[in-house]
Amino acid sequence: MSKTQEIEDRLRAALAPRELLVVDDSESHRGHSGFQEGGESHFNVRIRADVFKGMNRLARHRAVHGALGPALIGRIHALALDLDV
Repeated sequence: MSKTQEIEDRLRAALAPRELLVVDDSESHRGHSGFQEGGESHFNVRIRADVFKGMNRLARHRAVHGALGPALIGRIHALALDLDV
């Protein structure tokens, strides 16, 4: 399974988002630190989920990182998050 699919599956299962977009943005980082040939090193993630109600920015980021887990987070170089209710 690709990292992109793994990210999407874990976020859907944990956060039940109304909107989820996971974009592999690795190619735009070619030549930069952490770039891996074949991609799947840099991601942009947009999530809209009711679970974020009442959470501040840090709590939302922690929820996403918790849903992904340390093993998957450790295999990703960069993760840009756009999180809202």
